[in-house]
Amino acid sequence: MLSTLSPSQPQPRRRLVSTRQHMQPLSAAPQNSRAAGPGLRVIRGEGQRRPDEPLTSRDAVARVLMEAGADLLLRRISPARAEEIERQVDRALELFDRVEANPLVLPVLRRHLDALDALMRETRERRPSRRGG
Repeated sequence: MLSTLSPSQPQPRRRLVSTRQHMQPLSAAPQNSRAAGPGLRVIRGEGQRRPDEPLTSRDAVARVLMEAGADLLLRRISPARAEEIERQVDRALELFDRVEANPLVLPVLRRHLDALDALMRETRERRPSRRGG
């Protein structure tokens, strides 16, 4: 049955050819960049890192996880430390859900957020600082 689905003669390979026409060389900058729409904007930060935000919301806890993921990709932290941060973030998010159902769990959430904050402070102190300027 498979032999009936495949062609008996080998087909020549087709080559893909771009039909795209370029008005100007690729390296040339557009003449009127404002007409093309909003471009990149410069955010004035003077090269300073934002102060660490307190872990008081789900969003702040989620940003901790993203920070740890970026640090792991940049090899500024070990996979073991990233896993520990992920585990603590998962537990904090779970506790946020439990607090909504039962406010008596709030002290447990606060203790856990304090422990996560301490772990992140230690992580930020131990990781190598950025090079360059």
